Amino acid sequence: MSEARQGPLAGVRVLELAGLAPGPFAGMMLADHGAEVLRVDRVPAVTDKPRADVMDRGKHTIGLDLKSPEGVAAFKELARNADVVIEVFRPGVAERLGIGPDDLHAVNPRLIYGRMTGWGQDGPLAPTAGHDIDYIAISGVLSMLGRDGGKPTPPINILGDFAGGGLMLAYGVLLALFERERTGRGRVIDAAMVDGAAILFSMFYHGVQSGYWGPRGTNLLDTGAPQYDTYETADGQYLAVGSLEPQFWDAMVSLMGLTDLPDRHDREQWPALKARLAEEFKRMTRAEWEAVFDGSDACVSPVLSMAEAVGHPHNVARGSFVDVDGIHHPSPAPRLLGEPDQDLSPATRLEDLSAWGIPAEDAAKLRSQGVLA
Repeated sequence: MSEARQGPLAGVRVLELAGLAPGPFAGMMLADHGAEVLRVDRVPAVTDKPRADVMDRGKHTIGLDLKSPEGVAAFKELARNADVVIEVFRPGVAERLGIGPDDLHAVNPRLIYGRMTGWGQDGPLAPTAGHDIDYIAISGVLSMLGRDGGKPTPPINILGDFAGGGLMLAYGVLLALFERERTGRGRVIDAAMVDGAAILFSMFYHGVQSGYWGPRGTNLLDTGAPQYDTYETADGQYLAVGSLEPQFWDAMVSLMGLTDLPDRHDREQWPALKARLAEEFKRMTRAEWEAVFDGSDACVSPVLSMAEAVGHPHNVARGSFVDVDGIHHPSPAPRLLGEPDQDLSPATRLEDLSAWGIPAEDAAKLRSQGVLA
């Protein structure tokens, strides 16, 4: 991996305390745009190698025993030379280890301390365990997801862990970096997945309270409407229909050769219209329908598997995916036009810590003590 990273965050040093999905995702978002990210793992066996996870691309790693005084002292030295720390423990754990915000700001007042939790740093649930599904549940978001008559259905762990968690933390880090240019001081970021999930649904809170948005699965954008849903094709594949506006709907039904359809503006007619579309789409295979809609404004797209998405002509033309050591990665996003390509190589162990404030002889001593790996 290249030592010198490029991009708008070049020169920004990030210490990422190893953890589950949202922390590594935030670190990846920063590394993708030039930040130098050093992930601090627990001390592993000598034969252990860094994970080859997509979210660890472009990073360096070390193992450090944070339960030893020597490991804590070493971490503080790393923090002295860092711009950002990403911390993923339950509230109070970092303080007990001696690496909480106050501990690190004492050695580096410019440090941005990003705290990633599910429930946040305070509140009655803060000290308890949870997962993505729990955080989106109490934010009200999970109640909105699912089909009419069905139970609430979580969209895997995208909303809480990644969008409401990791992405919001990365956004908070950028805000704090921007602010630091004016103030010269760091800041503590309290990124809670329950908060992040809630704000992602900002558009819908008024709709629910005003009565415009009804029970899950009965609305325009949640599979209630025939013009915004998925339909099975003759070969057991699926098409996604998003023909909301009149011109897009007209394009779709015209290309399908449909006439005398129930009124799509009449909610009472939605079930009948859905049934008619479902019957029609099952007439042909997905590929045949793709040919029908190719190049049109019908807003009908094939539902591709992740393997198929890599080879779709549009994704290929844009370079939406990149091969890294035989693994397909999504390319960094968003795109900053003119930004150089980043090194997306898998994480590698960082042997030389001198640039991070730990001379070679001190690192060798820590290794001999089993504190540093």
